[in-house]
Amino acid sequence: MQRVLVAGITGSGKTTYATELGRRLDLPVHSMDALFHGPGWEPIPTFADDVAEVVDGDRWIFDSHGYSEVQELMWARADTVIWLAYPRRVAATRVTRRSFARAWTRDPVFNDNVETFRSWLDPEHPVQWVWTHYDSRRRNLELHFADPRFAEITKVRFARPVSAQRWMDLVAPGREPR
Repeated sequence: MQRVLVAGITGSGKTTYATELGRRLDLPVHSMDALFHGPGWEPIPTFADDVAEVVDGDRWIFDSHGYSEVQELMWARADTVIWLAYPRRVAATRVTRRSFARAWTRDPVFNDNVETFRSWLDPEHPVQWVWTHYDSRRRNLELHFADPRFAEITKVRFARPVSAQRWMDLVAPGREPR
């Protein structure tokens, strides 16, 4: 397990899971959103090239299975895909809690962007996304899991957070923080 994608809908805990797995396996972790969103939430023009540079390496974890423009490239290089396939209610609760805290504290997220309560009305906001894209994201992952082009990839799917945690504890036993 050297090139890992942690997949799932927004709010499923991809970044948290990828960060902990990366710490345990001593693998560099990359945030898809940080590579995509520049200042003012504008797309970074070099996004696809930046992702290609990372996936060309031998060791990495992404907290995503890829935005559409880089998805096939990422899957072609991955050796493991972990799907946090939690129920919509779990993801929606998590993303609402996270977005509320970010909007309340106005702590910057990737590239100094700040979430606001007003931004919740934007169809691209995570609170909206978890409701409007849950089914299509699930279908996309089901298709990739079944695609013969990716038969060599180790693929694991977890319907519950406790199962994902147990698996991580088995394949990457906890290490003391550095």
